[in-house]
Amino acid sequence: MVTSRQLDTSQAPLMCAVCGRSLLRGEHANVFIAGGARRNVCELCTTRAAHEGWIRDGADAALAPRPRGGERARSLVGRLRSRFETVAQVPERDDEIPEPARRPAAAEAREIHAVPTNAELKVSRALELFNKSEHTKTVSGVARSLGAPEVSVQARADDGALVEIVVAWELCWYRYEVDLADEPHAVRLLGQGYELSELGEDLPVANAVADGRGALALGTG
Repeated sequence: MVTSRQLDTSQAPLMCAVCGRSLLRGEHANVFIAGGARRNVCELCTTRAAHEGWIRDGADAALAPRPRGGERARSLVGRLRSRFETVAQVPERDDEIPEPARRPAAAEAREIHAVPTNAELKVSRALELFNKSEHTKTVSGVARSLGAPEVSVQARADDGALVEIVVAWELCWYRYEVDLADEPHAVRLLGQGYELSELGEDLPVANAVADGRGALALGTG
């Protein structure tokens, strides 16, 4: 006679202390020491945990990365950063696709658009191209955690075909470039960071806003 075995599902799921995600059944949890307490960390967040100064359980403390400052509000900031880092990876995924796969089969037959000569028209066209791109997912994803961003859209004076877009919050920023002469691949991520001071002494003047879908439009309010 074969007796059935009942699975025990009463055990509470493990939570990753960095991203807050519930670990899947069978998924390995890495144990780190932070603030004198043991914390479970998923495989995807081990690098972030080490970067925050957490020490892997059993590792030599002398070899562990040293924290750059006190605990302060690092746990909250670390989680927010990990959230919009994860969000940012999704819309930028097209950069990982081999170039031949991204190009249309008949590249020679694609429609070529003339670059506007008026700065206002350049900005308007750049916003249209940005709003058709996957980068709007980055803006909407981060905005869900950090609120509405400050947005600057400026035509580049040194290149008549380029428009620069900066989307910034207090805890992070993204800088994009829109090439009006290369519309099939017009929008590119130039850089991102966590400190507004990284943008330079002359911060871009906000002249645009973002809606809940991450689409941008001219206007400061």
